[in-house]
Amino acid sequence: MKYYSTNKKAPVATLEKAVVKGLAEDRGLYMPERIKPLPASFFENIEQLSFQEIAYTVADAFFGEDVDAESLKKIVYDTLSFDCPVVRVTDQIYSLELFHGPTLAFKDVGARFMARLLQYFINAKNSDDQGLVNVLVATSGDTGSAVANGFLGVDGIHVYVLYPKGKVSPIQECQFTTLGQNITAVEVDGVFDDCQALVKNAFMDEELNQHMKLTSANSINVARFLPQAFYYFNAYARMKEALGSSAIDNLVMCVPSGNFGNICSALFGRKMGLPIRRFIAANNANDIFYHYLLTGKYEPKASKQTIANAMDVGDPSNFARIYDLHQGNYEEIVSYISGATYTDEQIRKIMKDCFNKTGYILDPHGACGFRALSEQLLPGEVGVFCETAHPAKFKDTVEAVIQSEVAIPDRLAAFMRGTKQSISLSKDFAEFKSFLMKR
Repeated sequence: MKYYSTNKKAPVATLEKAVVKGLAEDRGLYMPERIKPLPASFFENIEQLSFQEIAYTVADAFFGEDVDAESLKKIVYDTLSFDCPVVRVTDQIYSLELFHGPTLAFKDVGARFMARLLQYFINAKNSDDQGLVNVLVATSGDTGSAVANGFLGVDGIHVYVLYPKGKVSPIQECQFTTLGQNITAVEVDGVFDDCQALVKNAFMDEELNQHMKLTSANSINVARFLPQAFYYFNAYARMKEALGSSAIDNLVMCVPSGNFGNICSALFGRKMGLPIRRFIAANNANDIFYHYLLTGKYEPKASKQTIANAMDVGDPSNFARIYDLHQGNYEEIVSYISGATYTDEQIRKIMKDCFNKTGYILDPHGACGFRALSEQLLPGEVGVFCETAHPAKFKDTVEAVIQSEVAIPDRLAAFMRGTKQSISLSKDFAEFKSFLMKR
């Protein structure tokens, strides 16, 4: 499979180059030249398959031309050492719980897959591009911890996690600043968009790229965002298993969205034949995509800080992929994708109401998804929203809202006992480049 740039001005790339480079030479995002549809028989019997079996079938359609079957199966099964169950919240609404991985966030799936795929290429005997690979990742919350832990201790790879000072939760911060080894945390005096700009500028700097081999583990990397499609297929299977075929003919998926890699992977799944009727992109106050759906105009803005901080993105990178996937056809996009946007006050209210009525604890991001389904589901439809992170990662915020204690899972408590290790930098690229050049 070859990969092209969304900006259409860079040479096509192999999967290995797309994964190792992360970003194309023209600053575009890599896209697969083809999206292989899965056979109807796969969906007819999908409820009989395990999560790993489903994921391997999807992975083979994406990566099977470039990774041998045995290695790809091992990568998939190692990645999915945990479940992503679907849990009933109300008669019409179900939660796709994506927080059962090592760092209690949905990004564990993509980060673990990418770490293993990148190591596969590094270890390949026919690789002609040896040497330490330096992974740069910008995070607004959960990406940093998922990537750091996914790559922790992996030979041949060093990870730099860039995060905005004072704008991630203390629990999120401890998950990537306490690890040491091959993980370096960089605390940037700015917002997430500044961190993302530093990463993108690093990829485009010729001198820096001659000095060190760079790649990204943000959802701009094809090996990070594509595997996230796995759990949408599994969610469909588990819903079909629980409710039967006829009950999920009108299945709606709602995805809390920040940089839009998560929902983008779901849209790729639909192109492969996943029978989801429509999608809702749920935003916090950073409503750029929501306004695009209303007006057809994409107008990036400075990001706003909210209690759903992982979605605090003012210029979502993966919009370019969504636009390209539909060949810029606005009418096609809005025909099956709608949006929603919520203030912090509205997020708090739905968290409180949901807990009081159902006993289910939402994190601030999942709350956006739950509310959007509550407001937009039509009669006869069944909705599934992504609960993207464990509520304990936002313990203070959640407990203040629901007036009840949120238990901290043991693996999260272990991070909190660590000692913070981070490098403080401004948002100036020259300073960041100088820091990397000295490494």
